[in-house]
Amino acid sequence: MKVHAPGKLILSGEHAVVYGQPALVMAVNRYATATITRELMPQILLDLADLAHHSHFSVAALRELKDRIKQKYLRFVRGESRIRDVLHKPFELTQFAISLFTESLSVSLPHGVNIRVQSDIPIGCGMGSSAATILSVMHAISTYLQMNLSVDTLYQLALEAENMQHGHASGSDLRIAQQGGCLYLYQQRIEPRPIPSLPMYLINTGTPETTTGQCVEKVSTHFQSASLGEEFGAVTKTMDAALQHQEWKTMQEAIRTNHQLLTRIGVVPEKVQQFISQIEALGGAAKVCGAGAIEGDNAGAVLVICEDPDLLSQLSQRFGYQFTTISAETRGVYAV
Repeated sequence: MKVHAPGKLILSGEHAVVYGQPALVMAVNRYATATITRELMPQILLDLADLAHHSHFSVAALRELKDRIKQKYLRFVRGESRIRDVLHKPFELTQFAISLFTESLSVSLPHGVNIRVQSDIPIGCGMGSSAATILSVMHAISTYLQMNLSVDTLYQLALEAENMQHGHASGSDLRIAQQGGCLYLYQQRIEPRPIPSLPMYLINTGTPETTTGQCVEKVSTHFQSASLGEEFGAVTKTMDAALQHQEWKTMQEAIRTNHQLLTRIGVVPEKVQQFISQIEALGGAAKVCGAGAIEGDNAGAVLVICEDPDLLSQLSQRFGYQFTTISAETRGVYAV
């Protein structure tokens, strides 16, 4: 039994969504896939292929790990440590998610299981890798055990796990991975939107040196002023209207304005700024689609809308970036 959860791109609203501003998010055809099979020994085998991690745990050992991570998270919440101190290794997030799910719902595994996770979502690049991984694993366990969980129950558990990675997750990555398609998220409102028909491309500028949690911590001072959040919100609303009326020129202009705002809060490295400037010179528009980076040259995923993929491919090669066409995924997390 396999469960697929899609990755995402934030069309508009990254960072500002944490402070109550709207966001436009689109699920894309990149997936975290969790596979569960029966294991003879009474233990949980964990195989994270992309992290080259293989381990086995008893339920009790996983619970101890979860409790240690929760204690470290509480120290972060109290301001006694940084978010980078909560998880020491990337694979701990999956271990935490498994233990949180089984303990919170009083799940008793009747026998051992082998949980294998594979993903073609770039890690740490703002494409919702952690949210998709958490959801795929939790949904896989519930499906395997034939549990009838509500969407909200799964979301709340997944959000608690994602906070261990991001500090104070907005939940937008989880919402889009659960529902698929394109969504307008504004506080408690979740509204479907038409999928853009523009030619869209994904540029992977490389894994940032800083995590999403670190970026959120760093830029928080910028949002102490309500005016900046309102500027982000206005751009998202403009893009939303353009998307609904298929006014692609307005949408491109909104993407350029969004890029300027992200540059202002310091999450777009100089090299990426140069790359985007050249795209704009070609008549296109581009922006960082995740947290970006506060150090180094890499900023993760960059969304590009332009009419000449050949020129974009050549430009990407000159900068040493990976270039690929992307499409929307209409399905949220699902089992096969």
